[in-house]
Amino acid sequence: MDLFEDTPAPQGNQPEYTVSELSGAVKRVIEGEFGLVRVRGEVGRVSRPASGHLYFDLKDDRSVIAAISWKGQVARMQVRPEEGMEVVATGRMTTFPGQSKYQLIVDDVAPAGAGALMAMLEKRRAALAAEGLFDQGRKQKLPFLPGVIGVVTSPSGAVIRDILHRLRDRFPRHVLIWPVAVQGQACAGEVAAAIKGFNAIQSGGPIPRPDVIIVARGGGSLEDLWGFNEEIVVRAAAASDIPLISAVGHETDTTLIDYASDLRAPTPTAAAELAVPVRLELLAGLDATGARLVRGVVQGVGQRGQRLRDLGRALPRLEALLSGPRQRLDGAGARIGAALGLAVAQKHRQFDRVAGPMRPELLLGLATRRHDGMRLWEQRFEAALARRLERARDRADNLAGRLVPALARMIATADRQVIEGTHELAAKGMRLDAAAAARFQRLSDRLDALDRTRTTLGYAETLKRGYAVVRGDGHVVTTRAAAEKAASLEVEFADGRLALGARAARKTKGEEGGGQGSLF
Repeated sequence: MDLFEDTPAPQGNQPEYTVSELSGAVKRVIEGEFGLVRVRGEVGRVSRPASGHLYFDLKDDRSVIAAISWKGQVARMQVRPEEGMEVVATGRMTTFPGQSKYQLIVDDVAPAGAGALMAMLEKRRAALAAEGLFDQGRKQKLPFLPGVIGVVTSPSGAVIRDILHRLRDRFPRHVLIWPVAVQGQACAGEVAAAIKGFNAIQSGGPIPRPDVIIVARGGGSLEDLWGFNEEIVVRAAAASDIPLISAVGHETDTTLIDYASDLRAPTPTAAAELAVPVRLELLAGLDATGARLVRGVVQGVGQRGQRLRDLGRALPRLEALLSGPRQRLDGAGARIGAALGLAVAQKHRQFDRVAGPMRPELLLGLATRRHDGMRLWEQRFEAALARRLERARDRADNLAGRLVPALARMIATADRQVIEGTHELAAKGMRLDAAAAARFQRLSDRLDALDRTRTTLGYAETLKRGYAVVRGDGHVVTTRAAAEKAASLEVEFADGRLALGARAARKTKGEEGGGQGSLF
């Protein structure tokens, strides 16, 4: 016998498994033992692909478990896991045979205590504050008396009734309500969409644009108010062009939207009080101001009348002011007669001195010389005018000689362009007719193809391949139970229909056939 055997040793009675069988057995064991588990750990790597599923890791100081939440489970989560967050995940264990690993299918995620949730909230607040979303310089001043107030809240809660009641008591205004969910997974998206929707309303449109927005919700736990801590809500509030008042929770509740809003109200009722003044107080103030105005006008007129009378007593009397001018006028009237006589005599002497040398012969000689001079200037003007007209006529003839060929060239060019445009228009018209005919033919061919497809896929073609349609009481029958209940049956073949008549009565228990009734 050889020292070493070449033949293999017998394998014994252990069963042989395929890889799939072994993976399936391991999957059943793990899912049976860990059908529902709650795991506490820190969230590691988080991945959100376009499919909507959520992939992340749960880890502690020694181990890591891969976790998955499907799209529908993610939609129901009130708190979504973020990297570095300590959570308690509820789900079931399973395996992924394709990679020989086990993983946790997570149905819900909850923060591991209020401390972890507050730590995540503080981290998010610091990050948003670093971007400048909470700066006081971004805050807008509220209008003194808004014409339209937009309210973002739940339409079924007591908050909207408190706001409307308070506005009605203080100063009735036009109110637009944007209904949203105020807690749960849909809260953040709906609140952000409502703020953006109010800002998207155009002024002067069919829906009035709000002058101020109130985001309101009643009190609740930190988890209930978590939707108003989401980043999408904070950014929408900070980007609002309309002044925004946040009234989320009670006075002791603080959310991130309070930092981004233009004004924080401790309660929804207080938000209504901050939005509008008290109408009765304004009327009382207006009446008081009007009374003060009337008293001020009366008192001012009286004071100015008294001042005028005081100043009038300081003026001299009218007789004293006019006595001197009156005397000067009387003296001037007495001297004016003699002065006029002297002035007339002086003017006569000056006229006689000037008219003495004047004779008619001198005037006629002067007129003749002026007339001869005018004739000379007239002759010179006519000659100059004739020369200027001749030069103008020569220039006009020269310009006309140059203008006629250019005008002819322009007319020829225009005619050529008109002819070319006519030919091009005719060619494009022919191309348009050809394109329309080709498109009509393509659409007709496509319609014929669709009609052939419809005919091929119809149930009549299926009947031609040997199938039949069974109808009971006028309806299509697809199961034996429905056929047994039908009063009459009809079978449709490719070449026609066959009526089978009324169904035979079911045999009673104990008759022949061991209690089995016939169908017909």
